[in-house]
Amino acid sequence: MTEVPNVAGAIETIESHLHPKPSFDLADHPMPDGREEVWRFTPLRRIKALLEPAPDADVLTVDVEAPDGVEISEAAAGEAPRGTVLVPGDRIAALADDGAPTAQVVRIPANAELSEPVRLHLRGTDAAGRVNRVNVIVAEPNSKATVVLRHTGSAQVLENVEIDVQPGANLTVVSLQDWADDALHAGEHTARVGRDATYRHVNVSFGGDVTRLHTNVFYDGPGGRAEMFGVYFADAGQHIEHRLFVDHNAPETYSHVDYRGALQGKDAHTVWVGDVLIRKVAENIETYETNKNLVLTEGARADSVPNLEIETGEIVGAGHSSTTGRFDDEQLFYLTSRGIDPDEAKRLVVMGFFVEIIRRIGIPDVEERLIAEVERELASTIGTAKSVPEAS
Repeated sequence: MTEVPNVAGAIETIESHLHPKPSFDLADHPMPDGREEVWRFTPLRRIKALLEPAPDADVLTVDVEAPDGVEISEAAAGEAPRGTVLVPGDRIAALADDGAPTAQVVRIPANAELSEPVRLHLRGTDAAGRVNRVNVIVAEPNSKATVVLRHTGSAQVLENVEIDVQPGANLTVVSLQDWADDALHAGEHTARVGRDATYRHVNVSFGGDVTRLHTNVFYDGPGGRAEMFGVYFADAGQHIEHRLFVDHNAPETYSHVDYRGALQGKDAHTVWVGDVLIRKVAENIETYETNKNLVLTEGARADSVPNLEIETGEIVGAGHSSTTGRFDDEQLFYLTSRGIDPDEAKRLVVMGFFVEIIRRIGIPDVEERLIAEVERELASTIGTAKSVPEAS
């Protein structure tokens, strides 16, 4: 009899309705009908165009700003580093990979410490045009960098982002979905976090008709740390969906997930599904995930589903939480009792709700742009900012 180590069994493919088997083969990802767990919240009729193969149209411009030393290149299908981290987890991710003839690769060299972020500005120019895109970000050992992906304009975009955070690296990736109201955007972000590496991912979704993003993390050795933050704001008719998966497949790893959203207007709909898997081999890990939603008007709906799967009891800590509701009455009472107008009090509560996450980005111009965007969103229901009297 041959003894099989526990580790070997712990790293096998997950057999679960929460984790469909990843594959590059489109045939392994049949057309969804909405009854599947991973599709049940998604408005399939509205994203029908994203579920069928389609050629890449020339409706996306990409402007790249990179500090000296950063390597920008392309990789064909099957050419490393493309495909070494992300294996498509659903039909949309498989279509994005299959339809993108080349991937754009951003490589931060070993031991480099960038003083300015790498910026990719992706502008859509036609809401009827299809874009299949793959981005690859490689942070070589002991490097430190921030990469910002900003999406604006109109298009139908399928986009995969695969991120390789190599041992000792410190990487922050910020993805801004600031689309026009008629854009469709779906895709998958997957990161491999190396030994003693630090990874921060920030997702910001304000625009678009339908936005649906998977954000995944797994580890390539002990000591890896992952923090995943997000903010989203849905207006009337918008659908914004974020699905997260943290796979603790190595011991002594750490993760923290904190997403916050607000909704206003008829048929505004947000979905947040967060799943953390702690495998048998992942002893002495620590994890926590939370999602908070503010429903600002009648007719809006927020779905929030945290999941925690634990296969070992030898952990430092694990937990999750989810809240969805209206304004905090105690906060509003405190502010109005200090002479602040009720509408201004509501605006301040919402701003405080978001700013706690926005200020973690660490890029001043991006932070100020997002704060201004929250102000603009609130102006339609609460009004513009007013002067606030000093508390006595």
